[in-house]
Amino acid sequence: MAISTKDPFLLALGERVRLLRARRGLTRKSVAIASGVSERHLANLEYGIGNASILVLQQVATALDCSLAELVGDLSTSSPEWLMLRELLRGRSDAELRRARLALATLFGVAGGDAARGRRIALIGLRGAGKSTLGARLAEALDMPFVELSREIERIAGCSIREIHDLYGSAAYHRYERRALDETVRQHPAAVIATPGGIVAEPATFNALLGHCTTVWLQASPEEHMARVAAQGDTRPMAQSREAMADLRRILVGRAAFYAKADATFDTSDRSEAESFAGLLALVGELLGRDGSRPAERPGSSGNLKQTAASA
Repeated sequence: MAISTKDPFLLALGERVRLLRARRGLTRKSVAIASGVSERHLANLEYGIGNASILVLQQVATALDCSLAELVGDLSTSSPEWLMLRELLRGRSDAELRRARLALATLFGVAGGDAARGRRIALIGLRGAGKSTLGARLAEALDMPFVELSREIERIAGCSIREIHDLYGSAAYHRYERRALDETVRQHPAAVIATPGGIVAEPATFNALLGHCTTVWLQASPEEHMARVAAQGDTRPMAQSREAMADLRRILVGRAAFYAKADATFDTSDRSEAESFAGLLALVGELLGRDGSRPAERPGSSGNLKQTAASA
């Protein structure tokens, strides 16, 4: 008997596959290659019309670096305590869920206890928003160290980001990413940190980032993201995909709710580098002043900062 294309379970399954793929910044082609499942079969699965076997689903879950349970259903069905927690949280607003998350983080000692949080500025967002360029300028203006987390990951691993993925897989990459973040936090009580765009794909690492750093989401339009990445000479598979813009939009949709957890948001769309820097500097100045932890400016630098902000 034919499977209905409107089957609710298959539609929900396909939506979860698309969401997990978007959060990890993976194209359908790359997941197909990693899983050994044909791109057409994967497309059918994503659109809720594929009657995939359990082995195929396991292959897809492995390629997406998640458990089969997470792919197929709700992890909160795994124990009575999970079920009870789920019922307590069911129907709550996003603001209520955020308060619950922060309360649990405090209870378990994973956030809120770092006195240096206000002096670490972490820039999050997709590649092409200006994290590296603006972050380096911001660090210089604030007389703070600048840390590009991707470079720290490569230093720890002893190879490039691409080689980590090719040789060891995404699970190993996420371990290096967490180690790089932990070392950066331990070594720098004050710093400007440019983070990889996919750091939100690993909730534990993202929670640690939120707990130890004041975060700013650098936004840009999908078109500007793509143009800036192309201008950097990006030769990764996504840049060569015929569906590159559609993939980019899906990644933005999949990650936006996580990026929105940042302490502040700054949109670099339709701004020159000078304008973006001036606006970001002013925003970060407010954040540091609000926290009461703005570092002392270098001798003679105050006038330069004001002039830079005013001239943009």
